[in-house]
Amino acid sequence: MSDVTLTPQDLAATGITPSYTGSLLTTNTYLVRNNGKMFLHFKKAGAGDCVVTIQTPPTVGGLAVAEQTVTVPATTGDKMIGPFPPSIYNSSTGDLKFTLGEITGLSVAVVSM
Repeated sequence: MSDVTLTPQDLAATGITPSYTGSLLTTNTYLVRNNGKMFLHFKKAGAGDCVVTIQTPPTVGGLAVAEQTVTVPATTGDKMIGPFPPSIYNSSTGDLKFTLGEITGLSVAVVSM
């Protein structure tokens, strides 16, 4: 399992063309510097749903915060996920971390507002 850092694109009033990352792996953990105004845009063209698991490192009253899971549907899946409040989603290094359950035909763009 490798940690792979993805760099957010800054949204602009004039618009942007999102840059999508493909060739994703289920064995990787993806890291994104999270400012609380960032979102993930997943597109799925392949068969099989993908469950995106977003880690939630903090605890509340000594209890773990349940990880966030979102399903990107098969074939025509198109999901925007976020924003992510840093107090809930950031690791001690300021990164949001997520893993993927199924990657056939999956790509992701990371956009910061």
